[in-house]
Amino acid sequence: VQLQASGGGLVQTGGSLRLSCAASGRTVINSALAWFRQVPGKEREFLAAISTSKSTHYRDSVKGRFTISRDNAKNTVYLQMNDLRPEDTAVYYCAAKTGYPMPGIKLYHSWGQGTLVTVSS
Repeated sequence: VQLQASGGGLVQTGGSLRLSCAASGRTVINSALAWFRQVPGKEREFLAAISTSKSTHYRDSVKGRFTISRDNAKNTVYLQMNDLRPEDTAVYYCAAKTGYPMPGIKLYHSWGQGTLVTVSS
């Protein structure tokens, strides 16, 4: 499956963005989907994941600010990000895996190309 992330950009502190990740090649209806982010020089970190039954899991630091959702009919996963802070500046990646959603980066077999989010202070 190929994943294409989009929706990044420049936003002021306190602003919002919605990232999208469209899958192609095959359906992801049976895949767990997740979002990660990476700052240059740091490890890629887990943000949120959603199961096939739409149960969700979040990194503590984004709970209450970020919301992951999926539209199986569109083969797309979203990340709604509110109350953005300068420390949210990073390249954001979507990913897919079979089975239950987990935070481990090595468990995901398909990755999008990343979309840059910059939050100005």
